[in-house]
Amino acid sequence: MNWSPSRRRALQGIGAATLTAAAGCVSATATPRFSDENETEQERSGAATDTPLEDWLADANGYDGTPRRYGPGSRPRIAVGEPLDDGLAFAPPVIEVPPETVVHWDWTGHGGQHNVVALDGTFDSGRTNAQPGTGYHYYFDEPGEHRYVSEPHRSDGMKGAVLVREPPKTGYPSVDDWVVDASNFDGTVVDETGFDAATIRVGAPGNGGRFAFAPPVLKVSTGTTVRWRWTEPAAPHSVQFPEHDVGTDAVFTEPGVHLSHTFHEPGTYRYACGPHRSLGMKGALIVE
Repeated sequence: MNWSPSRRRALQGIGAATLTAAAGCVSATATPRFSDENETEQERSGAATDTPLEDWLADANGYDGTPRRYGPGSRPRIAVGEPLDDGLAFAPPVIEVPPETVVHWDWTGHGGQHNVVALDGTFDSGRTNAQPGTGYHYYFDEPGEHRYVSEPHRSDGMKGAVLVREPPKTGYPSVDDWVVDASNFDGTVVDETGFDAATIRVGAPGNGGRFAFAPPVLKVSTGTTVRWRWTEPAAPHSVQFPEHDVGTDAVFTEPGVHLSHTFHEPGTYRYACGPHRSLGMKGALIVE
């Protein structure tokens, strides 16, 4: 089947996307766009836009059910050909980004020929390529849901999605900017003002494993003692406050309370797990 020119249209303005390779060209052994010439475009889309996203992603290699969220100003990078899945996965497979974000795809050289093609026609890297160092990017300017595949390996589960959404907001800008990439943050502020003590779980589900604080945002009164309780033996976690003399660089794996602090001064206290900050393991405490 041959694609119409509109299928591979040139993208214009700031929404332009480019495909480059380390040597300045794509692979000379690039495969045809489709391996099955008898399958129609409609069949290949599989009425994907009519299928709930989670159902469509049920067989997506490497997807654990949690999108990786990125905040404003970020430049997400997606590996094309994740080695842990025989090179037939995007990593991360599903990301959530705010409008006006540029997303980059980087070919790893694993898994053979790949391309990046949105089912709704929004973006298309063109012919397949197997050369490591190849790159492609697209500017997402408006909210939307964009499912995409590597055409040669779609039936093998090489699929993903870019979810363009406004970030959650609490009404505290410094908090929102800090915890926006925590997957369990939904804009909720858990209010425990008026209590003498409060507890935050360390190693709660989130961020692709047990890499979250729960709740991610907590409000307490001055004079409250806050305890951070490690939930179960797991990866080593810490609680570090980059802007305040609270917490410790020490990491712990055993269950129990390994940090307790009484907050006497009002303010916003932002913290993170040292080993897993890059995964989005962050939290914030609002003291009023």
